[in-house]
Amino acid sequence: MPRILQADVDEVKSRTNIADIVGERVSLKSAGVGSMKGLCPFHDEKSPSFHVRPQVGYYHCFGCGASGDVYSFLREMDHVSFTEAVERLAGRVGYTLHYEDGGPAPETSGRSRLYAANTAAAEFFRSQLLSPEAESARAFLGQRGFDAGAAAHFGVGYAPRGWDGMLKALIAQGFTRDELTAAGLVSSGQRGVYDRFRGRVVWPIRDVTGQTIGFGARKLYDDDQGPKYLNTPETPIYKKAQVLYGLDLAKRDISRGDPKRVVVVEGYTDVMACHLAGVTTAIATCGTAFGAEHIKLLRRVMGDDSAAGEVVFTFDGDEAGQKAALRAFTEDDRFNAQTFVAVAPDGLDPCDLRLQRGDQAVRGLMSAKVPMFEFVIDRKIASFDLSTAEGRVGALRAAAPIVAEIRDALLRPEYERILARRLGMDPTDVHAEVRGHERRRRQGDSGAHDQRTAAPAAGTRPGAPDAPAAAPMPVVTIATLPRTGDSPLERDALMGALQYGHQLDAELLQRAMTTPFAVPALDAVREAIAQFPDRQRPGWALQAVDAVREPYRGLGGELLMAAFPARDEQGARASATDLCRRLIVRGLEREKHELLGAIQRLPADSDGARSIARRIVEIDAERQRFIEN
Repeated sequence: MPRILQADVDEVKSRTNIADIVGERVSLKSAGVGSMKGLCPFHDEKSPSFHVRPQVGYYHCFGCGASGDVYSFLREMDHVSFTEAVERLAGRVGYTLHYEDGGPAPETSGRSRLYAANTAAAEFFRSQLLSPEAESARAFLGQRGFDAGAAAHFGVGYAPRGWDGMLKALIAQGFTRDELTAAGLVSSGQRGVYDRFRGRVVWPIRDVTGQTIGFGARKLYDDDQGPKYLNTPETPIYKKAQVLYGLDLAKRDISRGDPKRVVVVEGYTDVMACHLAGVTTAIATCGTAFGAEHIKLLRRVMGDDSAAGEVVFTFDGDEAGQKAALRAFTEDDRFNAQTFVAVAPDGLDPCDLRLQRGDQAVRGLMSAKVPMFEFVIDRKIASFDLSTAEGRVGALRAAAPIVAEIRDALLRPEYERILARRLGMDPTDVHAEVRGHERRRRQGDSGAHDQRTAAPAAGTRPGAPDAPAAAPMPVVTIATLPRTGDSPLERDALMGALQYGHQLDAELLQRAMTTPFAVPALDAVREAIAQFPDRQRPGWALQAVDAVREPYRGLGGELLMAAFPARDEQGARASATDLCRRLIVRGLEREKHELLGAIQRLPADSDGARSIARRIVEIDAERQRFIEN
């Protein structure tokens, strides 16, 4: 397969702002001069340790150690090849790629073809919504308050009733049956390959970047023997537990909100109704319960690093809605944001609420929200007769485990008092029951931990002596560096060199980087930087980090990404320049110290002593120049 010319790879990277690409997945905010931060997309965390430095085109997580450039970010997030990542970004910036030996562009690889097939299918469905056959689909949308503009905004379409209308249309565009099958767009049966979606209203399901990855479809005709709602099956690009309908449209308002708020509804039409009513942060799951992977996705978009945000769940007031709330409650502590439940009057969903009472009623639903804990407690005690002692005790035993789950030491006593008031019981009795459940939970957690740690390693015999463990490679990070001596100067100088080397005097920086460092880990980074004197070339800092010998390469990435102590870019340049001068002065002082020792060992009138004396005079003069500048 022809390779993309390296010059084109570099050009596409230089034209791409890594913060734009990362920002489509992660809510980023300023983290000092030239740096941005957010919650890491590669591991679950509650405090942001993922930093992006657009000027050097690099990201680094101080929590899990993930780091790289915009190509590695796409490869990790979307599981694409290097070539696919370059081609995707080239298409984004409108750059025509060239390949080695003048060869043609290679065939687009599998995942890219799945994205392309879904995009083509979405366009086919949208065009079919205008056809005479789609009258029933247009009527369905109209009856729910959605006009042509609303349908266009959400990309709603219509799948014809025929056996293979979409199949033929996409094959004519160059897609194969295998590709359409892999994309979940067609199915196979005794009559061959046929359209998966037929005679239905179709909603495109997009990932957070806006790429169509699947579809949800509702049946329209009584003779349709399929389920009411039919979604794309699991594919290499569509994982229902990791996608939220409407998030591509909601993410901007979610990240900019004050407070940041996400509204979780139950269906496609509910998302549409909320957005059209002005609740533009509404999203929904796609054929599955709200779970841990959805929370990770939302928290990255919210930048959920404080308790200032809100997640509001809207549920029907019936038993199914209550069960959904309880499922969401089990995941509640994964949020830093406050969680609420909003149930509309008469149990209406947002779509019906908008139809019957208007946009204002949908917006008003947010003011009727109640805290998740309060909602769950009320549902737990609702089935007990609180007029009897037995009923009150039963309700306490049912609700106490809920209160015991509250981790906030200030919030739990408040809910103990709320529960005591609900039950008409002594707060002391409620507190004792809650504490009992908490102790039992902690004992259970401890027992499980003991079992895990006591289990023998796989492949070992009970009673067999432990195999000698291989010594782990030492991990050096900024946090583990010495806090005294030469370390702070060397650390800050390397940060300045990597982050602002292209703006510093080339000779000054190169001289500073050729002076040996006292801390071995930092000296390894210095040696790598010294190998790249041409610091005007884009990407030099990334190459320098890659050149750092192990086990210190991760430290190099941290130094490239760490917040440099300066108020603005001008101050950063001045500070980095001053650090270089201090390194050079330190080197001169070391040389002078060594020469003073050497001259003591020579006869005063010897040629060697006179040569050393001249050099000491030169060092003093040179040192003074650097100090004065």
